Amino acid sequence: AQLVESGGGLVQPGGSLILSCTDSGFTLENYPIGWFRQAPGNERETVSCISSYAGSTYYADSVKGRFTISRDRANNTVYLQMNRLKPEDTAVYYCALQGPPIRLGVCPKTGSEYGYWGQGTQVTVAS
Repeated sequence: AQLVESGGGLVQPGGSLILSCTDSGFTLENYPIGWFRQAPGNERETVSCISSYAGSTYYADSVKGRFTISRDRANNTVYLQMNRLKPEDTAVYYCALQGPPIRLGVCPKTGSEYGYWGQGTQVTVAS
């Protein structure tokens, strides 16, 4: 897989961004996809994940109600819609794909279970 994230940038608190994760080789719908973030000096944090075929989703408590993960089958893309952004959301955001074997209807919450990672996209929330 060659995952590519895009959509990061600078946004004011309370604003919105949509991150995209695409891949030229894998059909993303067939695999669990996770979004993770890492701020300077912090450990990597699980933000959200979606199981294969969008059977289930997970959100960290810190983003629940503000972020939405979704799939676009036609464009082989997974999105992370981020609303009501806060300065503490500032980080490099990564998407990751769990390669086989996978469990249907389940997306892993830990980054170590994902074998393929994108290069990351910077999200900065500041006024």
